[in-house]
Amino acid sequence: MNVTIEIFIDGRWQKAGEFSPDEKSIKRGIGCGGTFEYDIDYTVEQLENRPDHRVGLCYPVSFELFRSPRWPAFLLDIMPAGAGRRVWLRRLGIADGAEADWELLRKGAGNPPGNIRIAGAALPTGPPHPGFSREEIVEKNADFIEYAEERGAVVAGATDVQGDAPKFLLVRDHNLRWHPDGALPDNEIHDFWIVKFPRGRTDADRTVLRNELPYLEVARRFGLRVGAPLELIDDALFIPRFDRMVARGSVRRHGLESLCSAAGIAEYGRRGNHTEFCAAIARHVVDLKTEIIEYIRRDILNAALRNTDNHGRNSAFLKHEDGSVALSPLYDFAPMFLDPEGIPRSSRWEGELEPVIGRPSWGLIAKLFASVVTPGELRSVLSRDAAAVARLAETMKECGVEDQVIERVAYRCAEIAADLLQIKG
Repeated sequence: MNVTIEIFIDGRWQKAGEFSPDEKSIKRGIGCGGTFEYDIDYTVEQLENRPDHRVGLCYPVSFELFRSPRWPAFLLDIMPAGAGRRVWLRRLGIADGAEADWELLRKGAGNPPGNIRIAGAALPTGPPHPGFSREEIVEKNADFIEYAEERGAVVAGATDVQGDAPKFLLVRDHNLRWHPDGALPDNEIHDFWIVKFPRGRTDADRTVLRNELPYLEVARRFGLRVGAPLELIDDALFIPRFDRMVARGSVRRHGLESLCSAAGIAEYGRRGNHTEFCAAIARHVVDLKTEIIEYIRRDILNAALRNTDNHGRNSAFLKHEDGSVALSPLYDFAPMFLDPEGIPRSSRWEGELEPVIGRPSWGLIAKLFASVVTPGELRSVLSRDAAAVARLAETMKECGVEDQVIERVAYRCAEIAADLLQIKG
């Protein structure tokens, strides 16, 4: 009772290892124990142990047998969740619950984001198909939905809440027609996209989706690490993927791993701890100072613009082909405080570092990382950010954020700017 895990490196899928759950407790799903072991041949070839050749950052390539009381955390990154989980449950004809986890992993983890997959779940490329127009996707044409679900191209976007936004992993062919990711051979792919729809049918759901594009542009103005610009057409948000690209006629799949996985958190729904995530950053990245500053500044903007859905599966590492590891570009950054389900701030600083939810003590946070960034240097960065946060209402207007959203976050921007100014000097 096991699954083979494959990894995409050197332009091809290769067997990396096998995971075997404890059969006696398999009904506990991700909560049951198990073992992971790298394939011997793969280990011999990859003894240099580059991060981009690991199935998970906490699993160095070696001859070791890794035993854990729960499933390895990296498996939670690739198995269907949220909207994708519901589609696969319906497709497999099984009820939801922990007992379904094993079948969902075995059958539904054949083409997740990143560069690992379950070999037995991978579908062969389909017969020739003319693809779909952008208009058919925007309209959620029934034929498109059916084909995308059949190809396993529905994902939930790594969210820990039930009302997640349905997303589709899509590619364009060289004629710029759209197909589910996995339906085309690599040599027919022009580029890779995620297409995202509103989480629900309310005006608030649509408002959140419409403002994700300008929110990302605000982050770009703020100086954060962001990917290519998004495109919004009606209620469909087209997002260029940064974990996959076509270069010189060949597809590259970069390793993508959530902060939860890198921190060894093998459960869903647990409230995020920024200190714990920063410890994971310290263990795995190359340029620690740059990444810690980036992470703190992201949380400043999350707090100011009230992106409350800031859990550890909405942040990730990219594992580059040169062996370096860094935070991926920002994603799933939106005015989630508007969500009808009332999403509380998902990740927080512990104890006195965040005495009021959403109002971290930036001065104490600066002291916490004194061994990484000198307090004076970090205070200088944060004081400069105070001015940028104070101007956020103007910046949001320039980037196209809707007035109703600006009005709802203006007071929080003023509070965060004042908090940042208090640590100046």
